[in-house]
Amino acid sequence: MAEGHQFNNILLGGRGGTNPGQFKVHSGGFAWRKQGGGKIIEVDKSDISSLTWMKVPRAYQLGVRIKDGLFYKFIGFREQDVSTLTSYIQKNIGVTPEEKQLSVSGHNWGGVDINGNMLTFMVGSKQAFEVSLADVAQTQLQGKTDVYLEFHVDDTTGANEKDSLMDLSFHVPTSNTQFVGDENRPPAQVLLDKISKLADVGSSEEAVVTFEGIAILTPRGRYSVELHLSFLRLQGQATDFKIQYSSVVRLFLLPKSNQPHTFVVVTLDPPIRKGQTLYPHIVIQFETDTVVERNLSLSGELLASKYKDRLDSSYKGLIHEVFTKILRGVSGAKVTRPGSFRSCQDGYAVKSSLKAEDGLLYPLEKGFFFLPKPPTLILHDEIEYVEFERHGAGGSSVSSHYFDLLVKLKNDQEHLFRNIQRNEYHNLFNFISGKGLKIMNLGDVQATTGVTSVLQNADDDAVDPHLERIKNEAGGEESDEEDEDFVVEKDDGGSPTDDSDEEESDASESGDEKEKSAAKESKKEAKASSSKRKPKDGDEDSSKKRRQKKKKDPNAPKRAMSGFMFFSNAERDNIKKSIPGLSFTEVGRALGEKWKKMSAEEKEPYEAMARADAKRYKEAMAGYKSGASAINVDSGNESD
Repeated sequence: MAEGHQFNNILLGGRGGTNPGQFKVHSGGFAWRKQGGGKIIEVDKSDISSLTWMKVPRAYQLGVRIKDGLFYKFIGFREQDVSTLTSYIQKNIGVTPEEKQLSVSGHNWGGVDINGNMLTFMVGSKQAFEVSLADVAQTQLQGKTDVYLEFHVDDTTGANEKDSLMDLSFHVPTSNTQFVGDENRPPAQVLLDKISKLADVGSSEEAVVTFEGIAILTPRGRYSVELHLSFLRLQGQATDFKIQYSSVVRLFLLPKSNQPHTFVVVTLDPPIRKGQTLYPHIVIQFETDTVVERNLSLSGELLASKYKDRLDSSYKGLIHEVFTKILRGVSGAKVTRPGSFRSCQDGYAVKSSLKAEDGLLYPLEKGFFFLPKPPTLILHDEIEYVEFERHGAGGSSVSSHYFDLLVKLKNDQEHLFRNIQRNEYHNLFNFISGKGLKIMNLGDVQATTGVTSVLQNADDDAVDPHLERIKNEAGGEESDEEDEDFVVEKDDGGSPTDDSDEEESDASESGDEKEKSAAKESKKEAKASSSKRKPKDGDEDSSKKRRQKKKKDPNAPKRAMSGFMFFSNAERDNIKKSIPGLSFTEVGRALGEKWKKMSAEEKEPYEAMARADAKRYKEAMAGYKSGASAINVDSGNESD
């Protein structure tokens, strides 16, 4: 915005301190955006009916009334802002703000002023309080002199506030001259009729569209979901939630991986409350293939004026698409769909567990979302670092088929996503590194190799990546062999059906694939026989021997290096000289980033060296295997 004024920490609607945002005034009107992002409230200067200033506790309030009767209150301006803004508004918008006085006498008698959708109680010429008639749920006459109003409870407001206005009663004596009645219609009835007409109580209960029997996972139950013009209502057998659209931050439309269901998540701030539990996300589950047709209960005039280009008169299509389109139209919230991430099954999420609950982890363009329970949204901007961890602490070969992902937030909170299948490692790693997120134990090539080795080889005795990282940083030396644990053409894709056991932790290091295969066959036979009989005393030594870790043959040829490793060896000293003082981890990270930015032509000399080294390794291995063919496959299981 080229000109205008901007103010921070301005509250909308006076919700205590729970709804601060950024207020902008410019030559075209006003705009307010909630702090941390979300829906923008915009008021064009052509729609402004009147403006008012009022001194409220510890600040000033700017009241903006628009021509269709709506009234916005922006609270938090300083005294010096009043004169500056008044001059700017008069000059550029052409409206002169009026000054209103707030009554602090405590008197509870006065007059009632109804303007648009706002009811104001006046004590003399000063305002005592005002309420929105759009929030009136019930009106009735009690006796002949009392008008009783019952208000809708905004469940999102109640989540962060101790007190909410539930009902209000006005005593209108028969001598009242403001609302003149007669013998059949006392003044209280005249006031009630006017409130009922302006509040439009009857039609306010009619929803624009209704979806019956919808399965909601959080808060759990089946609800009738009603979309009204200003709020969303969930009606269940035991609970009833009313949610103002101003609390809807964003909508998420997320298909479930390889399942006939789709999540639609309504993210709220502030959240709704059920008992002592807060729900910042409403997780709705639709059957993906269900087709519905809905006609909206809106007049053509209203569609053409207020909801032009936002809503149609009727919709037909998949239920989750229809629901999302209508909710987006009436609420103005944006919709987030799956991004570029794809799992090994070409889904949008990976199976995972959080706090002992199984679910799906969706890597999105601006964050991660775990669903359905507990629904956990983590924005990339909130993340300090992520860390790939070996699943479990050993003891079962099953653990090597999975890995865990730790997400550490800047506020020191941690989320551990467990039981992710190891064949999802490459997709997740590429996605996370592509987003520029800090990967704690993958900052250098050697640490990457350590974790990749664990995920690729189903070996519970495999090297602990964290321990290796500490050793490497302490020693300051680099091992080309460890860097080459992962070779693309040898990767099995992380198939969870691979057989594995504690004995083969070094098989991949020696590169002896035939020996590894033979050892696995030997283990299978040993397991089959041991399951049928208990070992005798004489077999104890041999069973202990089988459990011994196999030593790496020092005569085995050194494995082939990748193009990246040749590049690293050539450029490592240059990196250290150009940026003195870098740690071992930071040097590795810098090399990785530089390699990633290189073109195929720039990488070609190093790739040619890698191809030549691969040929050397293949020929050396052929000679090594022919010389070792007579050696028993168990001869390496000697005690350390």
